[in-house]
Amino acid sequence: MNETADSTAPVALFCYDRLDCLKQTVAALRANELADRSDLFIFSDGPKPGEDAAAVCGVRAYLKTVTGFRSVHIGEAETNRGLAGSIISGVTEIVNRFGKIIVVEDDIVTAPFFLRFMNEALDFYRNEEKVAGIHGWRPSNGLPAPETFFTNEVGCWGWATWKRGWDLFEPDGKKLLAQFTSREQIARFDVFDSYPFYEMLKDQADGKVDSWAIRWYASVFLKGKLGLQPGKNMVRNIGFTSGTHGSAGSTIAEDVLSEEKPVIRGIELKTDWEVLKRVYVPDYRRHCSRPRGGSSSGRIAGAVRGAVRRILPGGLVRALQRMEGRR
Repeated sequence: MNETADSTAPVALFCYDRLDCLKQTVAALRANELADRSDLFIFSDGPKPGEDAAAVCGVRAYLKTVTGFRSVHIGEAETNRGLAGSIISGVTEIVNRFGKIIVVEDDIVTAPFFLRFMNEALDFYRNEEKVAGIHGWRPSNGLPAPETFFTNEVGCWGWATWKRGWDLFEPDGKKLLAQFTSREQIARFDVFDSYPFYEMLKDQADGKVDSWAIRWYASVFLKGKLGLQPGKNMVRNIGFTSGTHGSAGSTIAEDVLSEEKPVIRGIELKTDWEVLKRVYVPDYRRHCSRPRGGSSSGRIAGAVRGAVRRILPGGLVRALQRMEGRR
């Protein structure tokens, strides 16, 4: 099946054993404009060794009932690949077949115009080599932002890319680390020193965590590419209290889903550092205090423990959990 410029992008949905979250994710996707014109590819990960497979079986029974899309394709892994392995292999498979992809996980509820926004952005920037992808989330903190703007990140909650974008993905964390050459570069990677992304990458390279998302971000950042961000929030994460990453004190994110689609028009192809400072940095600094000194693993472990213990609005607990990658 070949991609055409005006075709809707295939939607990849990654799931494991969280049936309640999955049902909400599918219901929101099905309610999207363009759902009935979209092909849905579901990647169901296999049960972990030695664990009860009943939850995975329940998810797979439900998946056979999913309708409302142009087509539904279900892939069932026999063994547990883990989140990183499942996403890396699934995204690679789809972009190699179709040239582009929209990605959601089983805890992402999308706004009614999420698919429309993603498809329009994929079409608008399909020939722009500097743009590596599109993200659907922005902090719901009431701070103003343009209709769309660029950062040097492509995100991991409700996102989209092309084959040329995903071809940038470097799976070897050590190779990525070797490309950081200055403290200034690391500070930019950490969004004005407000979030410990670099330390997460170091822990991934050391085998302490297995995060695909930190490697995806670093791959795009180091190539000097851009991610399109919406001024209106298109996704909400509902997975705080489920799965391995769930925290007993966590609550469902209060991110507000927009009822309007961001307007996509030509904007300057560069990172909007002013929007990052104004909209993102306050949330990062408020919700993830960054300890100084000590080892890399000690600092990131402290940041993780502190963040997970707190109730964080705006979806940032899940961002930390996803980047940490220990699902």
